[in-house]
Amino acid sequence: MPRDIPVGNGKLLVCFDEQYCIRELYFPHVGKENHVTGNCFRFGVWVDSQFSWVETDWDRDLRYESDTLVTTVNLYHKRLGIRFVCHDAVDFHENCYLREISLQNLHPKTREIRLFFSHDFDISGNSVGDTAAYDPKTGGVVHYKGPRYFLANGFVNEGEGLAQFATGQKGIGGKEGTFRDAEDGLLSGNAIAQGSVDSVIALSLTLTGMSRVSAYYWIAAGQSWEEVRLLDSLIKQKHPKNLIQRTRDYWHLWVRKESPPLELLPEKIGETYRRSLLVLRTQIDWQGGILAANDSDVIQFNRDTYSYIWPRDGALVANAMDLAGYPVIAQNFYNFVAGLIEKEGYLLHKYNPDGTLASSWHPWFRGGKPQLPIQEDETALVIWALWNHFVFYRDIEFIKPLYKPVVKRGADFMCHYRDSETGLPGESYDLWEEQPGIFGFTVGTVFGGLTAASLFCTVFGENKRAEHYLKVAAEIRDAASLHLWHEDLNRFCRMIYRNEHGDIEVDRTCDASLWGLFAFGLYSVDDPRITSTMKALKERLWVKTSVGGMARYEDDYYHRIVNDVPGNPWFICTLWLADYLIERARNEKDLEDVFEILTWVSDHALPSGVLAEQVHPLTGKPLSVSPLTWSHSTFVVSTQRLLGRLGKIKACPECGASWMARAKSEDWIDRLYTDRCDSIHGICQVR
Repeated sequence: MPRDIPVGNGKLLVCFDEQYCIRELYFPHVGKENHVTGNCFRFGVWVDSQFSWVETDWDRDLRYESDTLVTTVNLYHKRLGIRFVCHDAVDFHENCYLREISLQNLHPKTREIRLFFSHDFDISGNSVGDTAAYDPKTGGVVHYKGPRYFLANGFVNEGEGLAQFATGQKGIGGKEGTFRDAEDGLLSGNAIAQGSVDSVIALSLTLTGMSRVSAYYWIAAGQSWEEVRLLDSLIKQKHPKNLIQRTRDYWHLWVRKESPPLELLPEKIGETYRRSLLVLRTQIDWQGGILAANDSDVIQFNRDTYSYIWPRDGALVANAMDLAGYPVIAQNFYNFVAGLIEKEGYLLHKYNPDGTLASSWHPWFRGGKPQLPIQEDETALVIWALWNHFVFYRDIEFIKPLYKPVVKRGADFMCHYRDSETGLPGESYDLWEEQPGIFGFTVGTVFGGLTAASLFCTVFGENKRAEHYLKVAAEIRDAASLHLWHEDLNRFCRMIYRNEHGDIEVDRTCDASLWGLFAFGLYSVDDPRITSTMKALKERLWVKTSVGGMARYEDDYYHRIVNDVPGNPWFICTLWLADYLIERARNEKDLEDVFEILTWVSDHALPSGVLAEQVHPLTGKPLSVSPLTWSHSTFVVSTQRLLGRLGKIKACPECGASWMARAKSEDWIDRLYTDRCDSIHGICQVR
C-alpha cells in the first residue's frame, strides 16, 4: 500500500497509508529504526454511541498544502454527520509529530464526540521488551525501550488534556490489541503494560449544533523519558498550531528559495516539480544518507525493504538537488559516501543510514570463483555527480578532502577493473540488481566517471593522471562501439556476458537503461546508433494500454501484472525517454512529446503528488514502493533539462543570447568541460 503523505525533518519521519493510518515512524535516522514496521496507528471517532475508525467507511482525501510539508486531510462520514480537516507535520526543528484536527458537527443538536488515537509500536523494529505507561507528570502515554522514547499526548482547543487512556498487550493469548478497547467509547485506564504492547488515548469534545472546534494530538520522540517530557512541555507552551504554522512557513520558504522559470511549463508540471523537491527532502537523513524509499509493505516481496542508501540512487538524487539549487544536501551525501568507499576504490551494494553495510544478495563467490559483489555504476556515478556539483558551485574547499579518497581512488579502480579481452569495464551487477555482466548502462556511467575524474585532475594540476583517465575512457568508448553495437539488431545490446565456458554471449533484450549510453557523455545524442536504439526502445517498451508509460525491459517480472505488455510502466524509464527527446529538440515543436510525458507523470502521481516506483499497466494505480526517491529526483532533473533546452531555443532575437544563459557561461571551467568532452569524442572515432 502506498505511503501517501510522508512528513519529516531529517531525523523523524512519519508515513501514512491511503487510509490515513500511520504505518512508518523512523527515528533518529530516516530509514533506520522503524518503530512501527507497517503496523497501524488508527484514528477513531465515537459519537451518539457509535464508533468508527476512519480507515473504514469514510470518505478520505489525503493531500499536502501547496508547497509545504504540512498535510491537508479531509475526512467525512455521512451517517455520523462528522467532518474533519486535519493538518499533519513534523516540526522542522524539534523531533515531534503534530496533528491539528478541525472537527465539524454537521447535526443541529449538541453532541459529545470522542477522538481516539491508537499506537502500535514495535520499538527498534520488534515488539520484544517494549513498555507502554501512563505518565501523570505530562498526562500522556510513553512507549519506550532502550534509548528510544515516544510520548503521545493531546488537548482540545481550550487546553483540556486527555479524557481517557489505556495500555495493554497485543498479539499474545489471542489479544488483538488495546485498540479494540476503544470501540465501545470507553478505555480501561490500565496504566502500564510490558512486552508486546499497544496503547490508546482519547480526547473528549462537546459541540453545539452545526459548530466547529479544534483539537490537537502529537508524538514527541527522544532518547530519554526526560527528553520527551521536555518536548511535551515545549509543544504545550508554544502550542501545536503555532509549531505547525512555523513548519508551514519554513517549507514554503525552502521550496521557493530558488526560482526556475516554471511559469513556462504547464502549472501541473511546476507543482509536481516543487512537490518532488519536498518529498525528496523527507527521504534524506540528517547525516547525509539518501534513502531509496521508506515503505515497509514491500517486505512482503522478499522480507526486506528499500530503506537503504544505494550509492547510485544517492548520486542521482544529489545531482538533482545540485541542479535545483540545494548544494548542502548534496555535500552531505558526498561526505557520507567518502566514508564508505573501500581502500581499493569501489563502493559496495548498499548501506544503512548510519554508514554500516546493509543487506545484499550479491555473492562474493560465484561459479567456483571469488568476485566483487558490486554494481560498478554506483562508484562511477558518485564521481560524475561530484564533478557536476563542482561545476555548479566551484566550492574548492569542499572538494579538496574528497579529491584523493573518492575521485582518484575511484578512478584508479575503474581503470583497473576491466575485462582483459574486450577492454570494457569488468563484469558487475546491473542497475536492476538482477544479474552480472557488462551492461550498456554501466559502461556509460564508467565513461562519465572517468571523464569527470580526468577533469578533476586537470583542475588540480595532475595533467599526467588526467591524460591517463582520458585515455582509458577513450578505450572504453571504442570497445563499446565494437562489442555493444550490433548491426543485425540496428541498436546497442543490453549487455554482454561470459557463459559457463568463458565465451562471450550477447543479451539482446531491449532495456530502458540504455539511456545511459548518451546520458553521461559516452555517445552524442545525435549519434545515429543512439537514434536507432532509442527508437527501438520506444517501440518495444512503451506500454500499449490506456495507461502508457515505459517499462524497464522486455518481460520484466518484478510485480508483473499481465503478460501481454513488456512490463509495468516505471516513472524513471518514461522520464528517460523525455530526456532523450529534450536533448534532440531543436525547436519548441520538438518538445511537444516531452510536455506530454511530464504531464503523464504528474497525472499518475497520487493525489498528494507522491510518485511510486511503477504503476499498474491497466489501472494506472501505484505499484511497489511509494514514494520512490529516484522517481522524484528524475522528474526534477528532466524538468531542469527541459528548462535548459527552452533557454537555448528561446534566444534573444537581437543578440542571440539565451534568456537563461548563466552569467559565467564563458568562464574557464566551462571551456575546460566543453573542450575535454570534444577531445574525448575526437579520440574515440566511431567504429
